[in-house]
Amino acid sequence: MVSAREETTPRSVPAAADEPVHQAFMRQALEGARSALHIGEVPIGAVVVFRGEAVADGFNQPRGTQDPTGHAEIIALRRAARALGNYRLPGTTLYVTLEPCLMCVGAIVNARVTRVVYGADEPKFGAIRSVLDVEKLSLNHRFEVLPGVLEEDCRKLVVDFFQFQRKRP
Repeated sequence: MVSAREETTPRSVPAAADEPVHQAFMRQALEGARSALHIGEVPIGAVVVFRGEAVADGFNQPRGTQDPTGHAEIIALRRAARALGNYRLPGTTLYVTLEPCLMCVGAIVNARVTRVVYGADEPKFGAIRSVLDVEKLSLNHRFEVLPGVLEEDCRKLVVDFFQFQRKRP
């Protein structure tokens, strides 16, 4: 028998078996990222999936809302909690175009998300494996992680955004 602690140990998820599914939901997250881009926000999108169905989505909007918590992941988690009628979201998968930051990882842990699938690593703020390694933290909840889904598409959107921002007068 496996203990509760062992059951919640983070682990990488093999991508091959569910690759088309992961890519389809990541494409939805990319649509959200493009929505953020169109309103001048950093292009990051997120989708929450429960039982194979997208139940909520979100895209970055901290600038426009003047809300430092207006990250794609936070918005998608809030919407999912309302849609599912519970602030806990066990059995869900969060798809996000860029590796979540520390604030978003905290929300993921508090929501009890089962799995996080993300596109590109975030070397400056990523709190899953870039700046912080979530597997080494003593958290009361752990989640599965699958990085690198549609990585080039996700990375290119963010890189192009920042290159454009630097060229603006």
